[in-house]
Amino acid sequence: MSHQDPLYTVTQLGAELGITVRTLHFYEAQGLLTPRRIGNNRVYSQRDRARMILILRGKRLGFSIKEIKEYIELYDVDPTQGQQTKQLLKAVHHRIQKLEDQRVALEQTLNELRGIELQCQTVLERLGTIQAPPPAPKTEPKSGVARKPARAAKTIGRSN
Repeated sequence: MSHQDPLYTVTQLGAELGITVRTLHFYEAQGLLTPRRIGNNRVYSQRDRARMILILRGKRLGFSIKEIKEYIELYDVDPTQGQQTKQLLKAVHHRIQKLEDQRVALEQTLNELRGIELQCQTVLERLGTIQAPPPAPKTEPKSGVARKPARAAKTIGRSN
């Protein structure tokens, strides 16, 4: 093992990347990693480590294993990375659009649920015998749009 190309055991690589041995074996079975063997042991190269980092990043960003595999395979075919970069840009645009669509659907669902929540509170307040529970806490969206802080939760009790 040269100093410039360290080798990792499955346990070492898993620990370094914060993943399980099973995860490494899964991606190996998918054809995304090709560790060498020294005796009966798998050893992962720096290249395998870099590929695993790309795989984890792709999964975190919501890309499928198929998309990740196609992207990684282009790296071997095109040393200039031009084709790989074009495909990545196309995939990123597609993923952004999908997430934007999901955000719109999520906002619509949240608005509808908030409307139902208000209707239920109004009905319960009109009945007067049952105290309406406080509204669900509203969380700060990650987009940086500030909202009013949530009210403190109250204990709900029955009056006899």
